[in-house]
Amino acid sequence: MNKIALAILAAALPMTTATAMPVSTFLAKSEALMKKGPMAVFSGDLGLLRSEMKTSVAQLRAEQAAARKAGRKPASCMPQKVVVRPNELLDYLRAIPAAERGMPMKEALGGWMVKKYPCPA
Repeated sequence: MNKIALAILAAALPMTTATAMPVSTFLAKSEALMKKGPMAVFSGDLGLLRSEMKTSVAQLRAEQAAARKAGRKPASCMPQKVVVRPNELLDYLRAIPAAERGMPMKEALGGWMVKKYPCPA
């Protein structure tokens, strides 16, 4: 029975990692981690949130590079090293109306990058 459960779980993993995390989930997990204080480092959600950020930033960088390659102005002009201050990002995410928090983190992060790293005119 355990082998069947493991097989089902293993088959489901690629589907769950390919699904973009909505802002509402990211916020809920972030706020739960903040309540844990220093013990948050032992939570699996910390790695999940880091992975979501890393994936989203990589996708935004790829879009930025593709726009430049095509001769278009990118939506944002992220520098090589992006500094993300957690409270700054969380404040931006909290300002998103609740009705819109179903959007993927990549979309929300892209909006934040446009504000934080605008391209010169």
